[in-house]
Amino acid sequence: MEDLDEAVAVFDGVRPRLFGIAYRMLASVTEAEDLVQDVWLRWQAYDRSTVESPAGFLATITTRLAINAAQSARVRRETYLGPWLPEPVDTTADPYLGAERGEALEFAVLLLLERLSPPERAAYVLREAFGYPYREIAEIVGLSEAAVRQHVSRARKHLRAGRRAAVTVAEQRRLLEAFVTAARSGELAALEELLAADVTSYSDGGGAVRASRFPVEGAVRVAKYVKAFAGHFWVGVEVAWANANGQTSAMLTRDGQVFTVLTINGTPDGIDQVLWMMNPAKLRGVKPKTQASPEGRGASHR
Repeated sequence: MEDLDEAVAVFDGVRPRLFGIAYRMLASVTEAEDLVQDVWLRWQAYDRSTVESPAGFLATITTRLAINAAQSARVRRETYLGPWLPEPVDTTADPYLGAERGEALEFAVLLLLERLSPPERAAYVLREAFGYPYREIAEIVGLSEAAVRQHVSRARKHLRAGRRAAVTVAEQRRLLEAFVTAARSGELAALEELLAADVTSYSDGGGAVRASRFPVEGAVRVAKYVKAFAGHFWVGVEVAWANANGQTSAMLTRDGQVFTVLTINGTPDGIDQVLWMMNPAKLRGVKPKTQASPEGRGASHR
């Protein structure tokens, strides 16, 4: 019993980091939690007396299982109905999800990381989010140090090429609040003013709820798309705000139930991504923290 108590204490001490690794690899709260539970079962059954560094051992198991899981997830997502978006995770209680830095948590970054191979993604996550030295990453993923450096370099270049300059946290929230206000009212000119010329709107319903099966692209088309469903989509909707993946998101509720997590990616040119996360299976990881105005309209565009 004493040995098991020690095993529990060791595992609990590193669990936030293990979840942080798994979530960044899989972009799914549910899959990350299941994977960490699998790691616990393996740790419980393992001959722990042979382990010199429990934290390193557990990180290795987590990363290798996550690489395998990411490979199978990629196959499943090829048949996903409509656009696939990461599952939102509440970063209020644990802003870094076990990381020294909040890297690789924002939705835009997770979407770009999806395009990397699982080993590349693992190398980038361990280096950029958790600060592991290249030598240790090589041991964890079972590659040479030179290969790991190449993976991280390739991932950095991919992210730089795929992302515009970021705006401040305050500006991201201002843009989101303004978008919610304009979307509720269906004001076409106000919507177009907020959007970057090449904005893309993604709706993830997963086939479980009604949502656009294809991304909508371009400021004019996105504005008309949002205006087209404003009359019925927002009826009876209340808006509250939460910190999901390190950025402000709007929790849209109807009859007391969250049915959509809405957020945007803001750039100096305006909003370049609108993300409507509507798959009910993905909505349990975040909860509203602060209520909007009594009308539920959010802030006006100033």
